[in-house]
Amino acid sequence: MRVHAVELCNGKSKPHSIQTSLLLLTLILIFLTIIPLYLLNHSQSPEPKPSPKIGISGLRSVEKVKECDVFSGRWIPYSKGPYYTNETCRLIIDQQNCMKFGRPDTEFMKWRWRPEECELPFFNAMEFLELVRGKFMAFVGDSVGRNQMQSLLCLLSSVAYPEDISHKYTSDETYFKRWFYSEYKFTLATLWSPFLVRAQDADANGHSLNSLMSLHLDKVDEAWASQIENFDYVIISAGQWFFRPLIYYINDQIVGCHNCNQEDITSVTKYYGYRMAFRTAFKTLQKRKNYKGMTILRTFSPSHFENGAWNEGGSCERTRPFTNQEKKLDGYTLEFYLTQVEELRKAEREGRKKGLKLRLLATTEAMLLRPDGHPNRYGHSRALERNTTIPDCVHWCLPGPVDTWNELLLYMLKREAWRFSVRRN
Repeated sequence: MRVHAVELCNGKSKPHSIQTSLLLLTLILIFLTIIPLYLLNHSQSPEPKPSPKIGISGLRSVEKVKECDVFSGRWIPYSKGPYYTNETCRLIIDQQNCMKFGRPDTEFMKWRWRPEECELPFFNAMEFLELVRGKFMAFVGDSVGRNQMQSLLCLLSSVAYPEDISHKYTSDETYFKRWFYSEYKFTLATLWSPFLVRAQDADANGHSLNSLMSLHLDKVDEAWASQIENFDYVIISAGQWFFRPLIYYINDQIVGCHNCNQEDITSVTKYYGYRMAFRTAFKTLQKRKNYKGMTILRTFSPSHFENGAWNEGGSCERTRPFTNQEKKLDGYTLEFYLTQVEELRKAEREGRKKGLKLRLLATTEAMLLRPDGHPNRYGHSRALERNTTIPDCVHWCLPGPVDTWNELLLYMLKREAWRFSVRRN
């Protein structure tokens, strides 16, 4: 282009060459005008458009989930540590905030669950929230179930913080919580019911950590059951409360008791009450006319008191997991586990006839190997404020091994989405 300009300026070209050069110059000027306009219109957007929402249908159609037994495996070292800390998640309550209250070691946060047959995917907060977009999820049970819900809140906090809307539904905002993720129209709730069935104090000395209580094994606790029909996912669990002294009722008549020390009442095992409570809970979910959700049983969570029971000086001082060779699923832990799983399988067969889904979240084996993950003396519980010498070897530190429950939960949700996609196509 510069060559043509020099020739024109020097006046050494012939008339025909001058005409040709003028034509070429005109064409060049036209191209120099058109090309920038074209590039402006096609290569630059005046305002970048937001990324489209993935949506559940998109997740179902693009990701295949490898089917394997994710509940049988071992804990392996993972040096990168947890998804969050007590500084990055402001939703950890004092009862599980082990680092806040001075726990000196951090190794308990540096392990991952490795299934024998496959790799357990890492927790993806965005993926989880897309899967539950527009849904309702409830954790029904005791404070260990609430422990899982609080873990989930922290795992999701990397993407979004919810609004606490508990006051709109209850005056008891300690035991009945609701959180709302407005961007995803997702509601997360915890509904307190440590026995799942109707319970009341029966001790003349009033309620305490080990006081006598009455259970109506054939009557569900309406505190949770009356709210459940609109929920899409119900994660149900119960455990440690069944060790306390209990009197069992059916049809408003005493049928036995566990550890009640009353000679005129037949003694029965704690497993009897445990079985009947889950049977009643599952039947209730099946009979609720408008309940169409998925019921997920999160299995028994073992405690790890050593050198004495919880009220006899026991504690949990270990800082590393057990290996599979050091600890086996047996004794009362195995019995509790088998009892609730048997009731789930019975309910599953009945639920299938009505199109209801019941699923197993079998965390017992994995958690049996984690004596290192409890708060022990590094947590502050309101229930223990009057006796701070009692360590907590029942609940789990946050962050900690309980976060694995939600990795497993996400895996289950993705698997269900994939199965639905296969059936639909």
